[in-house]
Amino acid sequence: MIEFELTAALGHEPKLREIEARAGGRQWFLRKRSIDSRKEPLWRYRYEAYDEGEYTPRQAPDYKDVSNAEPVIVAGSGPAGMFAALELLVLGLKPIILERGKNVHERKFDMAKLSRDGIVDPESNYCYGEGGAGAFSDGKLYTRSSKRGDVGEVLQRLVDFGASSSILIDAHPHIGSDKLPAVVENIRNFIVRHGGEYHFQSCVCGIDGGPGSFEVRCKNGKTYKGAAVILATGHSARDIYEMLAEKGGALEAKGFALGVRVEHPQEKINWAQYHGQWKPGIPAAEYSFVEQQDGRGVFSFCMCPGGILVPSSTEPGTVVLNGMSNSARNGRFANAGVVVQLEPEDIPGDNPFRLMDFQQGVERRMYEYCCAVRDGKDEARSAADKAGISLREFMSGLPQNPMAAPAQRMEDFCLGRLSKKMPETSYHPGVISAPLHELLPPIVAQRLRKVFPRVKIRNYYSNAALLLGVESRTSSPVRIPRDGESLQYVSMPGIYPCGEGAGYSGGIVSSAIDGIRCAQAAADALNNRSK
Repeated sequence: MIEFELTAALGHEPKLREIEARAGGRQWFLRKRSIDSRKEPLWRYRYEAYDEGEYTPRQAPDYKDVSNAEPVIVAGSGPAGMFAALELLVLGLKPIILERGKNVHERKFDMAKLSRDGIVDPESNYCYGEGGAGAFSDGKLYTRSSKRGDVGEVLQRLVDFGASSSILIDAHPHIGSDKLPAVVENIRNFIVRHGGEYHFQSCVCGIDGGPGSFEVRCKNGKTYKGAAVILATGHSARDIYEMLAEKGGALEAKGFALGVRVEHPQEKINWAQYHGQWKPGIPAAEYSFVEQQDGRGVFSFCMCPGGILVPSSTEPGTVVLNGMSNSARNGRFANAGVVVQLEPEDIPGDNPFRLMDFQQGVERRMYEYCCAVRDGKDEARSAADKAGISLREFMSGLPQNPMAAPAQRMEDFCLGRLSKKMPETSYHPGVISAPLHELLPPIVAQRLRKVFPRVKIRNYYSNAALLLGVESRTSSPVRIPRDGESLQYVSMPGIYPCGEGAGYSGGIVSSAIDGIRCAQAAADALNNRSK
């Protein structure tokens, strides 16, 4: 096998005769394409070419009918749960998927209520429901977790279920929030046709038994039996951690990142990244950066070109933001989380929930500030005075949606002054001018204020950028410890903590890989038990 690379101007592809000349008569495949904008923006294409008989085509998974097979409970239907269930079909075991939220179609109505009216359904929102948090967050598929599993196989399976084949070759693949729900639904229908089961609005509240014979109780009063339990409940399922703690199970505080959502006009990011050469038909520009500040990483996260901001609270009385993009990424704004890495030693104590309590406290502070300004004349007058505008002018622009987010222009944030006027934003519930430099914890705010001015993206640091609080659901602040070999929960054999909620992955692809690994580990243990 040989590899070779070709380049082409944006909007063009390498000519077929050039590819065939480099392949030298061999069978060739396009393996990767990316945009290189370090100098003159151009496409880079990487190819592989094989001699006759050298190339081995992929073998499609051998999914089995498991209608009468031994059942395994899968708690959660995000990427970890879905791919665990698919792998169980390959292994000849029956997945019984318990999902606390609604199916991917019905949860859209609850998300609409959240954005339009500020009504939070604690069981159905941008985090909970079929497909998990990633189903409505652009569907980004980039990961560095290749050492833990086959990234290409995960991407190929997504293509098998309806995703564009472009994800197999793009350097930063994504499906899009408008396309991914259909892929999720196709996976569910396939699992059901092969004998698996899905049960929605079935929030797990109790697990009894042991290896080979578990009984799982749900809040709706129903119980389900399985030979093993794969716990893939996502990064925000606090009640699952509490359930395990009540049974005496081990938990660990885990580092996570917290910060703000940063929104720029997309045209400014396009201009900066493409050196002023962007034009229609060229993909909306992305960006990423990592800085070190005072011993902690400060980095961009979940960048959504041409995207919108959405409320991601899972409980009333909190404000949490996330970003999403449709497949075309053709919106007017670009947004990304910019967050500071926090470690257990940053929050004193030995309570495994201390980082999650810290996270929740910041989310509540954002909500309470907006309520105080909206509902209290003294607070509103103080905010108006700090912004240097009249109370009437300040009050006239206040949104009434409970999910309105505190916001501040970037330069104002770094200089410690309240913003007089808010720019246009994609965030539907609206924004309220706020001193984010004071509302954010000092260990976060101080680092962000030092890093923003030195980001090496032209004109990134400007008052055209709006910061909104808070971006806090980057990963789980709690880890469910598991054995490194068997992947079983150290406190309860036969339970397999899996994915983001267990603290072992971050993002769609790495969660899917972890789901596959846990399904294989469960099958191995069950096979050994039956011998």
